Amino acid sequence: MRSAKDSQFIAVVDDNAALREAIESLLESAGYRAQGYESAEAFLRSRAARRAACLILDAKLPGISGHELQHALCLSDNPVPVIFISAHDDIEQGLRTRAFQLGALAFLRKPFGGDDLLRVVDDAVQLCNQRH
Repeated sequence: MRSAKDSQFIAVVDDNAALREAIESLLESAGYRAQGYESAEAFLRSRAARRAACLILDAKLPGISGHELQHALCLSDNPVPVIFISAHDDIEQGLRTRAFQLGALAFLRKPFGGDDLLRVVDDAVQLCNQRH
């Protein structure tokens, strides 16, 4: 029997392959479909934003930054709920403040707990379902 989560696609954009794969595995073990991308550019080329119920996004990426990607998605006709993840100190960088100004649903500092991530993913998916 399929659960409601089985049809929900979660995209993960992080340049750290090990973390990206761990998040994908966590999401899949919770019943979501997940796909990772090593950069914002790879994510945009895939056109995954059209089908993603949620985007887990590293704030600091080579090339197009997480904030730049979030801003572009906000301007699109199909904005996707964003959960930021970052290992960087927010006080110096202002990353958290900027993420929330652009509409992020959550900002998790690495390392974060799997339960914490799943909780905010569930919230993001609910929001996405309410929008559609």
